[in-house]
Amino acid sequence: MMKTDKQYKDLTIKEFTKAADVYETSKAGIYEMCKEDYPYIESELMKEDFTDLLDCGCGTGPMISLLYDKDPDKNYTGLDITPKMIEVARSKNLKGVNWVVGDCENLPFEENSFDVVICSNSFHHYPNPQDFFDSVKRVLRPGGRLILQDYTAPKGVLWLMNHTEMPLANLVGHGDVAARSLQEVRGFCEKSGLKVEKLKRGKKFRLHLVSRK
Repeated sequence: MMKTDKQYKDLTIKEFTKAADVYETSKAGIYEMCKEDYPYIESELMKEDFTDLLDCGCGTGPMISLLYDKDPDKNYTGLDITPKMIEVARSKNLKGVNWVVGDCENLPFEENSFDVVICSNSFHHYPNPQDFFDSVKRVLRPGGRLILQDYTAPKGVLWLMNHTEMPLANLVGHGDVAARSLQEVRGFCEKSGLKVEKLKRGKKFRLHLVSRK
């Protein structure tokens, strides 16, 4: 049975409220695998300079922490729907970093606010993916990039993920909505007006996207 948008988001908040205190520890469990994807995001960021970065679905801020350690002079903003995640992120006391509780489908920022938006392993929690892409397009500056990393799979496997794995995850209290195909992601980008520069399926069912305003 399909859940409402609010039910999915409430599940996500419930899931990550429980996970917040262990998210960046050796006891992170399934979230430990997220660390494997930080190098991809970082490698794409290194390809051109930026000043203002937004991390959508930032969690407790592990990606921003890594970037901050290497260059604390840039302007970093982390956004997450789970207040507890943002509370833990703020406790790091990273000077100048802006931590915001908010919805990635309706980004609470002005137009043309960021040079780059990153999103790692959060997108499959969004019940309205087109709203996310439209919102990213609005807050990016002209020429700005979206760098997204999430999950995808060949058609048959993707169907199984979305019709068995995701519903089971919901039953145990996770807010997963759906993994998307490359074709779907390309469509979201095109409809929002973002130009796809890279879109591919990597190892371990990873989806890699770079698109530009």
